[in-house]
Amino acid sequence: MTEIVVFTGTSLSWEEAGSLLDADYRPPVKRNDINILVDKGGPDIIGIIDGIFFDRAAVAHREIIRAMKAGVTVVGGCSMGALRASELDTHGMIGVGCIYEWYRDGVVESDDEVAVTFHPETLEPLSVPLVNMRATLEHAVVNRVINQHQSDILLEAGKSMYYPDRSYHAAVKKVAESGLISSSEQDVIIGFLVDNEVDVKREDALLVIEKIKELAGSC
Repeated sequence: MTEIVVFTGTSLSWEEAGSLLDADYRPPVKRNDINILVDKGGPDIIGIIDGIFFDRAAVAHREIIRAMKAGVTVVGGCSMGALRASELDTHGMIGVGCIYEWYRDGVVESDDEVAVTFHPETLEPLSVPLVNMRATLEHAVVNRVINQHQSDILLEAGKSMYYPDRSYHAAVKKVAESGLISSSEQDVIIGFLVDNEVDVKREDALLVIEKIKELAGSC
């Protein structure tokens, strides 16, 4: 039987992931988590979806490379997984999903594009990741809720915020205060963005699970 460990919980709940793939689900990966797995003999496949970014040391490139050299297949996407896969795909790490491609192709560069603050017990995200904001604003333009200029300034407003403070309400309010969105437009725009969020992180997390299922079936 293929031994699989997946680091997630923020972008995709363990319950939902577990309904799709039988694996050992663990909280967002941090420094030395993968070294510990390798020291114990390592699983066959490691999936990296979520990870710790700023408040504790992030998973190191060298420990992922060490795992791959030890024969572990490492798949990444969505959040920390997308970031590390874009940096280590030439070493053999498998990257999947839109966010991985954005990092790989230089569409986004900063770590905080995918960073969120989350509840320490439930792992539920408490802020909006910038990658979701990008996709949702684009969706709003397509649906003519906002125009491209408004989308651009709302995205800049999101970028200017510290990542735990990012929300659609905060971004719209900040732009409205500058007079670039009228008070009559605020509630309509906020309502659309909240109710029609394009959760690209969740979509990519599901792609990681699908890729691991595919690899496990071929083992």
